Amino acid sequence: MPNMSPNKVPMPHQEPNVRNKNVAEVATGYTLEMAQEEADRCLQCKHKPCVNGCPVGVQIPEFIALIKEGDIEGAYDKIKETNALPAVCGRVCPQEDQCEKLCVRAIKHEAVGIGRLERFVADYHMANGENKIPTIEKNGHKVAVVGAGPAGLTCAGDLAKKGYEVTVYEALHKAGGVLEYGIPEFRLPKAIVSKEVQALKDLGVHMETNMVIGKVFDIDELFEDGNEAVFIGSGAGLPNFMKIPGENLNGVFSANEFLTRFNLMKAYDVEADTPIFKGKKVAVVGGGNVAMDAARCAKRLGAEVYIVYRRGTEELPARKEEVEHAMEEGIIFKTLNNPVQVLGDDKGNVRAIECVQMELGEPDESGRRRPVIKEGSNFTLDIDCMIMSIGTSPNPLIHRTTEGLDTNKWGCLIADPKTGATTREGVFAGGDAVTGAATVILAMGAGKEAAQAMDEYIQNK
Repeated sequence: MPNMSPNKVPMPHQEPNVRNKNVAEVATGYTLEMAQEEADRCLQCKHKPCVNGCPVGVQIPEFIALIKEGDIEGAYDKIKETNALPAVCGRVCPQEDQCEKLCVRAIKHEAVGIGRLERFVADYHMANGENKIPTIEKNGHKVAVVGAGPAGLTCAGDLAKKGYEVTVYEALHKAGGVLEYGIPEFRLPKAIVSKEVQALKDLGVHMETNMVIGKVFDIDELFEDGNEAVFIGSGAGLPNFMKIPGENLNGVFSANEFLTRFNLMKAYDVEADTPIFKGKKVAVVGGGNVAMDAARCAKRLGAEVYIVYRRGTEELPARKEEVEHAMEEGIIFKTLNNPVQVLGDDKGNVRAIECVQMELGEPDESGRRRPVIKEGSNFTLDIDCMIMSIGTSPNPLIHRTTEGLDTNKWGCLIADPKTGATTREGVFAGGDAVTGAATVILAMGAGKEAAQAMDEYIQNK
């Protein structure tokens, strides 16, 4: 008989006023007993609606049934059939908008905690299981992957399993992409990312770091080196700014730079070589997950932190869990406000931002109510640091150095949504390089689909 509790088994957490002063993981994870209790809430629906909501097609009821039976390694193997990064997905996937959204239990009560269970299984395997390195027969074909983020790693892993010789070219000094430089340690420990990357290396994937494609090599040279197809999963690392007066003052940063210094370069550590500006009063402009990450990192550096967002609290695009965690940790939300000018002192440093109050008007093309300025509502917010988190675009370096590789008006590569095939023969792309900034799991899904298409392309040549 299933556990008919209307609510998920609560996830243990650090206390807010403790965790906002350290970088240890906020959620501490299920025990085996908790995981089995939550797994018992699954109704094992025959039509499996949850699977339809998973971009990489994890067989969710099957792995949950194995948890109930106590076969945690079997559950891990089941997840790994389709998901190359289960410990990552269990932590950062927006399950509430995907698999859990379609869970039958969610019709009247809380969905089964699919993400929490995936995380438990992956963590249990890392702590107790043995790495099973499969014997893969090489097929004699060679491919290149540009970018070691979620899309590139997934594509590389799937192609390696098919017998391809795969080399991943990563611009930074460490593989992982946004998993390393963007998502903070307290949400996604970097030791976990390293283990997931090592699992791909164990499959035979070669990782080449400090390789900026478009500078060190271009796409043509990758083909000249014997690669029969190339996947571009280089992400969207070019930050957007508001183009308001004062954005060039000292103390204005992009969220990308701030988070890269904090995460990849570990600037929160007093012994780290990379400096970071530790503002006393910090305004983070934006309302997405990246804005929440930047705000929570600034809080851990000792600042008083504001989120300044032009729509209301209900319209915040960040995950509900991340917003709740930020509020618990003491982040001050100034919603329905928008900066119009950054004000500086006589030394060129940020001293304040001038904002206007907003109100919500008619829905725009996205379906969200359009923010409208309240005339005469200008006010000043005293700060010494401003972090811009209003979106990112793909770096233009690759398409500018590659003939026949078309982009849209936002600078994103044009690619078939089902196969990832671009306008250049033999070149495939996926993830944020195609869609603009999106989620980890959607990038992984694109990498998975492209790997299948690349295999078909090469075998049919």
